[in-house]
Amino acid sequence: MNKHPTAVRWRVMAILIFASFVSYVLRGNLSIAPQTMMQDLGLSEVQWGWVMAAFPAGYAIFQFPGGLFADRVGPRKALTLIAIAWAVLTVVTAAVPGPAMASPVVIITSLIVIRFLVGAVHAPVFPICNSFIQRWFPVGGWAFPTGLSSTGLTLGFAATAPVLTWMILETGWRTAFLWLAPSALVVAVLWWWYARDRPSMHPAVNQAEVTLIKAGRPDVVEDEAAPPAWRRILKNRDVLLVMLSYSCMNFVFYDVFSWFFYYLANVREFDQQTVGWVVSSQWIAGGVGAALGGWVCDRLCRRLGLRWGCRWPVVVGMTVSGLLLIYGTLSTQPQLAVAAFVICFFFNQMTEAPYWATTIAVGGEHAGAAGGVMNTGANIMGVINAMLVPATAQALGWTFAMAMGGGFALLGAALMLLVRADRRFDSV
Repeated sequence: MNKHPTAVRWRVMAILIFASFVSYVLRGNLSIAPQTMMQDLGLSEVQWGWVMAAFPAGYAIFQFPGGLFADRVGPRKALTLIAIAWAVLTVVTAAVPGPAMASPVVIITSLIVIRFLVGAVHAPVFPICNSFIQRWFPVGGWAFPTGLSSTGLTLGFAATAPVLTWMILETGWRTAFLWLAPSALVVAVLWWWYARDRPSMHPAVNQAEVTLIKAGRPDVVEDEAAPPAWRRILKNRDVLLVMLSYSCMNFVFYDVFSWFFYYLANVREFDQQTVGWVVSSQWIAGGVGAALGGWVCDRLCRRLGLRWGCRWPVVVGMTVSGLLLIYGTLSTQPQLAVAAFVICFFFNQMTEAPYWATTIAVGGEHAGAAGGVMNTGANIMGVINAMLVPATAQALGWTFAMAMGGGFALLGAALMLLVRADRRFDSV
């Protein structure tokens, strides 16, 4: 009998990382095409802000339902269904009417509705990751796989920036989007074929791997007289505090996701292809930071315990990224500013896995719902960012508009000091 644990969890995780990669390729397309689409469709900066706000609105609203969905139907079915929806909506985006066929109101409304739906169908991705990692990885080993899934998303955007820029310049934005759509169907097929909801359900998993994954998990018996789990999650102190801290982190994330391409091209006046490579470097640095943050968090959790093991990477990462963002926007030297922005995102993404590991630790069997609550607040902040940044830029200038993200980062670091990842949701 084979006494060594199999490593099926890592093979399934590889597909999940690929799904994360594709998710960001398909959700990030509008962030790479703002100048081309605004010119082609006749939209102003403020109107484009409305369009960009639609994605995080849908993404935020469907985070908690997406987490409940993942916990209820299981990660396998949940990800398969939403991946199919990614492909459909990418094609629909490419079919948005232009000025020759529709009025500005119709164009803007169409884009807002589509981007809202894109946000809704991408919303369950990380609650699904949370649910999967909680079920498939042992206690104290949650942050590194979470970091790898975050690396997948950052590398997705890193690849999108230069490649999609080139495709748009060569073929137009509509054709470029159509070429991207089939990648979502590849995700759906691969995931349905190989993934299972729990290790014991997978034919290639041996008993040693199941034992490894279950080690150290307390038996949890739900109190039938207690309020429903979703209601207790919504009232949990640590879930709400980590949501607020993660929301501050996400303000900086949405600075990068929604505005940096436009900021570097229009305000700093780099040419578009150069900006594509700069943004790509930024997201590659973020991918490295996400994996490293997860690795460091797991090591610290084993040495210091869950409370400080999850806290330290967030406090350090948020503080350094906030200071670098402020420095980069104030710097008059383009090379130094770009270096600061790239390193800023490295430290920003170092916090990603520790945040999600905290929701897994606190949420337990309800990790999907806990992660959904955290990401709801974070993406409400994305809506705020999409509306606040261009309005602030018009009133006070782009330097102030981008630098204020540093203040949010420092606030997020302070809030994380109040979060206790060692206090289980189902034990309080």
